[in-house]
Amino acid sequence: MPTNPPDHSGVAFPPPFLYAIPLAAGLLLHWAHPIRLMPRGIALPLALLLVAIGFALGGSAMGSFFRARTSPIPIKPTTAIVETGPYRLTRNPMYVGLAALYLGITLWVDSLWPLLFLPISLFTIQRFVIAREERYLEAKFGDQYRGYKARVRRWL
Repeated sequence: MPTNPPDHSGVAFPPPFLYAIPLAAGLLLHWAHPIRLMPRGIALPLALLLVAIGFALGGSAMGSFFRARTSPIPIKPTTAIVETGPYRLTRNPMYVGLAALYLGITLWVDSLWPLLFLPISLFTIQRFVIAREERYLEAKFGDQYRGYKARVRRWL
């Protein structure tokens, strides 16, 4: 007897942790052996801007999901393709927002170490989260999702 595949992307690990773990490793290295990035007068205003962008993107993306009445949680079913708000500009505003927040924190503490670990987060998100989410959405929504992919970039 055939079984239906689960109605979710199959992303088992919460994506924010895929940013938080490398960031924490970089901050621990900074604590043990600090390597500064730039003068504080430049780093702090940039950090504040990036943190604000990160929260704004993430909050706006969540609001778009709630208005569309679909879950932002990858282990829950997606009921709609969200194309409003920041989803007009990027297919992954939550992940872009988390990357901006990561960079903002990196500049806030003025440390090279977390910056060196950011590619690990981006690779992991791309390979193990976005790729799975895209396969799921394409299988579930077909041409509607393919059309959205053709119109809107994955990152920026």
